[in-house]
Amino acid sequence: MLAELVDVVRLSLHVLAATVWVGGQITLAALVPALRAVSDAAPRAAARRFTPVAWTAYVILVLTGAWNVVVEQPDATSAWNTALVVKVGVVAASGTTAFLHGRARSTAGLAIYGALSGLTALAAVVVGVLLAG
Repeated sequence: MLAELVDVVRLSLHVLAATVWVGGQITLAALVPALRAVSDAAPRAAARRFTPVAWTAYVILVLTGAWNVVVEQPDATSAWNTALVVKVGVVAASGTTAFLHGRARSTAGLAIYGALSGLTALAAVVVGVLLAG
């Protein structure tokens, strides 16, 4: 029973962090037009408030993802291992492009890196569902 509880905690933390990282990006992107209507500074202010929450979620995702691999690896097939490599790649790409988005100073840079971060985050969700079976 205790092992089952640990699994529930591990997976719940992973899913919760994913909802914050991915869902937060989608929500913030959807709010940008409304925030711009309030003021030009409002989107940046909202992003600054979201940033520490998002990066905390990202760290939790990486840690619980590694924990998931340790638990699942003994039973892994070559297809699962291939999907894992893809997942690690898209998670790294999402984090990298989110970092670059936060450093961008041009409208084009913000748009490109924001879109890439969101798309790679969504790809990580899809591959994660594939891995979960």
